Amino acid sequence: MPESKKWEKSAEEWKKELGADTYRITREGGTEAPFSGAYWDSHEKGMFLCSNCGAELFSSDTKFDSGTGWPSFDRPADREAVELREDRSGGMVRTEVLCKRCGAHLGHVFEDGPTETCKRFCINSAALKLEKKT
Repeated sequence: MPESKKWEKSAEEWKKELGADTYRITREGGTEAPFSGAYWDSHEKGMFLCSNCGAELFSSDTKFDSGTGWPSFDRPADREAVELREDRSGGMVRTEVLCKRCGAHLGHVFEDGPTETCKRFCINSAALKLEKKT
């Protein structure tokens, strides 16, 4: 179960802790180019953590190749670990996925996934850190 207390840091604190790309993506709602992130084609086993705060977000067991160029999952490891919010940026309506603990922008979720959940959590690699299973 995720921590109930929300992490709060200033923009300056986040900038000191995160690289420029990670800050732009996770704190400013950016995105990485498709097929460019560290995990889009990763087949390693483990738990994907929030790159900002370390919260457990997605299991490699739920990862699939969506053909989009971003890591895709059919469900979070714990539904309480993520927050979903309507996103009307870019002239479209989507559902944004954020880390519930620290508010980091992770990516978006779509209703076109191939499993029984029908979900495709399309997540930026910069928002993730893989804790490998040994």
